[in-house]
Amino acid sequence: MAMILTVTPNAALDVTYEVDAWERGGSHRVRTVRQRAGGKGLNVARIAAALGCDVTATGLLGGVVGELIRDDLEQAGLTHDFAAVSGTSRRTLTVVETGSGEATVLNEAGPHVRPDEWSAFLERFDTLAASAAVVVLSGSLPPGVPEDAYAELARRVTGQVVLDADGMTLTKGVQGRPDVVKPNAEELRRATVAAVAEPVAGAGEAKGGRPMLAEVVGRAEALRVAGAGNVLVSLGADGMLAVTGEGVQWAAPPEAVVGNPTGAGDAAVAATARALTLGLPWDELLRDAVALSAAAVAAPLAGDFDPDLYVRLLPEIVIEGLSCPS
Repeated sequence: MAMILTVTPNAALDVTYEVDAWERGGSHRVRTVRQRAGGKGLNVARIAAALGCDVTATGLLGGVVGELIRDDLEQAGLTHDFAAVSGTSRRTLTVVETGSGEATVLNEAGPHVRPDEWSAFLERFDTLAASAAVVVLSGSLPPGVPEDAYAELARRVTGQVVLDADGMTLTKGVQGRPDVVKPNAEELRRATVAAVAEPVAGAGEAKGGRPMLAEVVGRAEALRVAGAGNVLVSLGADGMLAVTGEGVQWAAPPEAVVGNPTGAGDAAVAATARALTLGLPWDELLRDAVALSAAAVAAPLAGDFDPDLYVRLLPEIVIEGLSCPS
């Protein structure tokens, strides 16, 4: 089976607290505490492995927290090959309200990476990427890593590349011409704010009160002009929009799913990577990504999904073709 390589430059030890309700400035009784190796690329690797894919995870790890991450990956049976750095890997804290499913996330910056450490990682990356059919570049970059790091990595890959990033990391990353970019709507807006005029309030709203799909399509096309081959946009409960060289398609889950949305986007990336290894058409890729991301919301931890819900939702998702904005 074709191998998927996930790259997590800023891996983390994810700590999740569950509380009844979150009150800013208040005192809270934590009902459940969970921790595991995380970061977007590791969440993708977990889900892809659970789907039966051949996956290897790489990136940068350091310090005591880095060893905890390695230990957790070993216990999970995930194949990994991380480069060591002198700094200490970060932690993230997610507070989930059990009633509403809303999540509050606190992200540490991560270790400072020296130029020689980054160069050593590039050598390791070249060796791993040479055997990969799909390379997934996910998440933030730790301090010291160049802002255009994802563009550099993408250019070194002979297979297909999926990019999931935010801010300047995304803006610079598309210059490496990745095959698929997967932002959410707000990440897409930030990446294209200079390229697309802000819409008039209420203009272009889709049927049923859904987000302004015309605006999203326009911004996705701007990202394609900047270098992205295809763009898959997460719209939360309103599903996903695929803007590709073949046209525009939209799909949403048939029902609202309550839970932890933190890993939904990573599930969509895992579905995308698997579909690329299998050579699936965009309608099948989109249907799978929507079903898997919804099933991920129903799981308590990012990097997991509810397999029964995934199987049930998959045949119920309808793909709708949309016209491109003029």
